[in-house]
Amino acid sequence: MDNQNDLSRRDYLKKLSATSLAALSGSAPSLLASDDVSHPAPTADCCILLWMAGGMAATETLDPKRYEPFEVGLDVEKILSTFPAIDTAVDHIKLTKGLEKVAAVMDRGTLIRSHTQADLGHILHSRHQYHWHTGYVPPQTVAAPHIGAWMSKVLGPRHEVIPPFISINQPLDGGGGETQELKAFLTGGFFGADHGPFHVPDPEEAARVVRPASGFTADRFSNRYRSFKKLVDASPDRDRLSSFQHDSILKSMDNAYRLLNSPERSAFEIEKEPQEVRNAYGDSKFGKGCLLARRLAESGARFIEVTNAYKPFGDWDTHENGHTTVARMKTEIDAPIAQLVLDLEERGLLDRTLIVLASEFSRDMMTEGRPGSNARDQSRARTEKLAEIKHYGMHRHWTAGSSVLMFGGGMKSGYLYGKTADERPILAVENPVSIMDLHATIFTAMGISPKTAFDIEKRPFYATEDGHGKSVNELFA
Repeated sequence: MDNQNDLSRRDYLKKLSATSLAALSGSAPSLLASDDVSHPAPTADCCILLWMAGGMAATETLDPKRYEPFEVGLDVEKILSTFPAIDTAVDHIKLTKGLEKVAAVMDRGTLIRSHTQADLGHILHSRHQYHWHTGYVPPQTVAAPHIGAWMSKVLGPRHEVIPPFISINQPLDGGGGETQELKAFLTGGFFGADHGPFHVPDPEEAARVVRPASGFTADRFSNRYRSFKKLVDASPDRDRLSSFQHDSILKSMDNAYRLLNSPERSAFEIEKEPQEVRNAYGDSKFGKGCLLARRLAESGARFIEVTNAYKPFGDWDTHENGHTTVARMKTEIDAPIAQLVLDLEERGLLDRTLIVLASEFSRDMMTEGRPGSNARDQSRARTEKLAEIKHYGMHRHWTAGSSVLMFGGGMKSGYLYGKTADERPILAVENPVSIMDLHATIFTAMGISPKTAFDIEKRPFYATEDGHGKSVNELFA
C-alpha cells in the first residue's frame, strides 16, 4: 500500500470520526413502551428507496398533464407538460414519453399522485431532503435518524454480515452547493454510528470497498482499531462523547471488519453478473446502483437507498434546460427501474421487497413553492414566452403536489391513488399524502409502528412526528 493511499485513509477516518461525533446525541436511546403501540405484521422484509435528488417534476414523469410542444413565442403559462402522455400496462394510468419500460411494469405498481411537502419558505434542497428522509424539519435539537436507521435499530439486520442500511451513489467528497447540510440527513442520528449507512459512493467500485487490502490480517485490523480508538479519544469533541457514542463508533468498525472477512462480500461484486444482465440495467451510475441494490436485497440488506446524487443546477435540479435535461435523466432511470422490478419478481422477492421511487418535491413552470408561499424564485429561465429551448421545462420548485411510485412489499398492483388538478395550480386535490403519512405507510409495510418512540434527552422522539403518522392502508393489497 502506497503512502498516498495511507494518507487518504487517515483523512477519511478523521472525517468519519468528526461526522460520527457530530451526529450522535448525548446518551443511549431507550425504547419507550406504550399501551397503544403494537407493531403491525410486516408485508416487506427489505425496502429499496430510489431517490431522485433535485426535484423530479411529476408532470414531466409520472403525472402527465396537457402537452404543449416547443414553439417559439408560446406563452409559458400554457405549459403544463413538455412530454406527451404514453399508455402503460394499466388502462387508467398514463406516464410520459421516455418512461416506456416503467410503463410496461405499471401493472406491478402503486402510483401515488397526491404526495405533498411542507412549505419551508426559502427552498433549500438540503432542508427538504432532510425533511423527507427523517420526517422532521430541520433544525432539530437532536440528530434525527434517517428512515433507514430506524429500520436498522428497530428491526435489526436480516443477515449477520450484510449491513442493514446501505447508501449507494452518495458522494463522500462534497461536490459543491449545499454539501455539508445535504449529508446531515444521511446518518444514524441519535441511534449511533453502527445504525448509519454503509456507503458505496460508486457501484462500479463496490467490490473494492469491501475487499481487504493485501496483507490485511486480523492483527493489522487490531492495530488500526486501536489507532482509530485513539483518534476518537483525541477528538476535541471527546469530552462530550458518552460511552454509548464511543462504543457505537467502534461497533461500526467491528461490523465493517466482519463484512470484509466474509464470503458474503461477493454480493457487492456486480461484475459477476452476466453481461446481458448488466446491459439491461444500463451504463449509468444509477443503473449500476439498481443492479447492486438487487444483489444486496437478495443477500439480506434491510434498507437500501440508491440515489442519482444531488447536483446543484444539474440533473433533476432543472432551473434551466428543463425539458432537455429530463429527457436525458429518463434514459438513465427508465430501464434500471423496470429491470429491478422484473428481476426481483423473477427471483420471487418482489412480494417482500418494497421499492419506493420519490423526490424531495415536484416542479412547475410558473409558481415557486406553492400558492401564497414566500419562497424566492430560483428559476434561471424566467420569461413570459418561449424564446429558446432552454426556457422549455419545469424550472421552479413545487411542493403542493408530487408523485411517488411503489412496487412490491404488499402494495396493490396496477393501483392509482390520489389526484392533482388538471390545470395550474397543480395542487393535490384528492387524498393528499404528507411525508409523515408516507413514512407511516413505509414503516407499517416493514412492520414498525409509526408511534414507535425512543427516550432522547428525557423526552420522546417518534418514528413519525409526535407519533401522528397514519398509514395509507388503501395502498395495501
